[in-house]
Amino acid sequence: MDPASLKFTKTHEWVAVEGDVATIGISDFAVHLLSDLVYADLPPIGKKITQGEPFGEVESVKAVSDLYAPVSGEVIGRNDALPDNLDLLTTSPFGGGWMVKVRLSNAGELSSLLSQTAYKAHCDAEKH
Repeated sequence: MDPASLKFTKTHEWVAVEGDVATIGISDFAVHLLSDLVYADLPPIGKKITQGEPFGEVESVKAVSDLYAPVSGEVIGRNDALPDNLDLLTTSPFGGGWMVKVRLSNAGELSSLLSQTAYKAHCDAEKH
């Protein structure tokens, strides 16, 4: 996926929308911050997630970090290859490293997310 077409959260999740389905992952910035990922916990299909609330977690040798839902909806797909191949988050954070697919319950929530340009500015500010 082209990062320029994605929406981002300040907590480093991204979302790509096709129709009423959102694909969610974490940004390369987050992957580099966490480094040395050892575990990912993804929600089951059918779980309802709520924008801004944790829906899973990733663990690195440094810390456990919650994954926050960029949008609300029902999980309709999950990347079952990811927990056994966390390198996908490093090698393809905007492609093969996707985490879940969600059927949107409120497309209006997308307007509260950041563009790639705004997200980059947010990340640059976090570095200082």
